[in-house]
Amino acid sequence: QVQLVESGGGLVQAGGSLRLSCAATGRTFSSYTMGWFRQAPGKEREFVAAIFKSGTITAYADSVKGRFTISRDSAKSTLYLQMNSLKPDDTAVYYCAAAAAAGPSVVSSPLWYDYWGQGTQVTVSS
Repeated sequence: QVQLVESGGGLVQAGGSLRLSCAATGRTFSSYTMGWFRQAPGKEREFVAAIFKSGTITAYADSVKGRFTISRDSAKSTLYLQMNSLKPDDTAVYYCAAAAAAGPSVVSSPLWYDYWGQGTQVTVSS
């Protein structure tokens, strides 16, 4: 069992930055591939970024590539998402998730993730 708690969301103007954090407790953090997803009102949950167990391999949605950076600190059992050059279209509830067995071909599918946080709201004003 893994418990995930997100923080760092808020209101920011377009072009600004935010850093999301996801604190993990429970089973060994380094055993999981970690991901960030987001869900805007009336839309399906969509993949944002993922980082594999090694911490050196990452994957990003095309919509955030070059603007967002995912990272993890195993010593602190914490996942991060640095978001720069934010756009109004980035407005959503952001969720972190942990997957015990998600390979590169499926890491963008929420179906492969076993544990989810409660989400943190990110609002980008124009």
